[in-house]
Amino acid sequence: MRNTIALFVSLLVCASLTTIDASQEDQLMRFIESKVKKRQTVRATSASGPEKSDPWADPSSFSHLLTKCPIPPAGTKAADNITALPGQPPRINFDQYSGYITVSEEHFRELFYYFVEAPYEAASKPLILWLNGGPGCSSLGYGAMMELGPFRVNSDGKTLRRNMHSWNNLANVIFLESPAGVGFSYASNDKNNNDNVGDRRTAEDAFVFLLNWLERFPEYKGRDFYITGESYGGHYVPQLATIIKFMNELHGTTFINLRGIFVGNPYLDDYKNEKGNLEFLWNHGLISDEAWVGILTNCTFSPSDDWQCFVAANNPRLGDYDHYNIYAPLCLQHPTEGYRNRRCIIRT
Repeated sequence: MRNTIALFVSLLVCASLTTIDASQEDQLMRFIESKVKKRQTVRATSASGPEKSDPWADPSSFSHLLTKCPIPPAGTKAADNITALPGQPPRINFDQYSGYITVSEEHFRELFYYFVEAPYEAASKPLILWLNGGPGCSSLGYGAMMELGPFRVNSDGKTLRRNMHSWNNLANVIFLESPAGVGFSYASNDKNNNDNVGDRRTAEDAFVFLLNWLERFPEYKGRDFYITGESYGGHYVPQLATIIKFMNELHGTTFINLRGIFVGNPYLDDYKNEKGNLEFLWNHGLISDEAWVGILTNCTFSPSDDWQCFVAANNPRLGDYDHYNIYAPLCLQHPTEGYRNRRCIIRT
């Protein structure tokens, strides 16, 4: 197994040399090597139970993936074109598309996408794939309509306004509802198939989606491509990148011209995430210096943490605040008057 892991790492090195800048390659390799060392340590100290196979450390795990869809995609670019979204403002100066891409004919899995091109010089700008996390968060409802998309939903819940800071000002952006079952994406009602879910199938489906999407939008073949995401995208993004790099190397061709990955607030490690969250609250004045000292005294942010750490970490967090935007106004519900502040965004 260690030889297989070494082979996997070396394959990624070879593949990265041609498509990823040196600094990005070094960061990715440090991430992969840290995960490999951690996995080896866990296995070496395990006293019982058979060793579980790790598909991410075995490049041959992905050799079954097709590199070309045997059946032409059901949709077309022209059919996916959006004339106008309901309630959108006038004089929109960019093209937008949405539709379904089949990722499994056998199990009727189809992924829904929303694609916005750049307003100016779209043909010379890179292509970005955005993945919300969760798992289970909609890239359309969150990423496109609340975070980095071209529109924001107005308070009436029916009309839209432009987001002047949209990412499509600088790139062409695909918002993908992934995995199947999230948002408008769907799978068959076959219970056995739907039970066979997980990060690996999510990454494989996303890879097949991209191949078929590029057949529908051939002008983007060879375009500089980046994978981005947030939260559980800390798993989605590097895992999809792993498959793309391996498939490009295995077949000696560039199916997808992956140039880099970037993630925001990535969910990588339970303990480190918890420490980062608490430190953020302390840095922004939501936790006192005394409480922060108590947390550092009682918590190691490892599996050895006990009840004393739990008490120290949770006692300071008694106030109401928006976890996604600590400076946003709160919606406080009165028993008889409803929401007191009707100008604020109500998060559910």
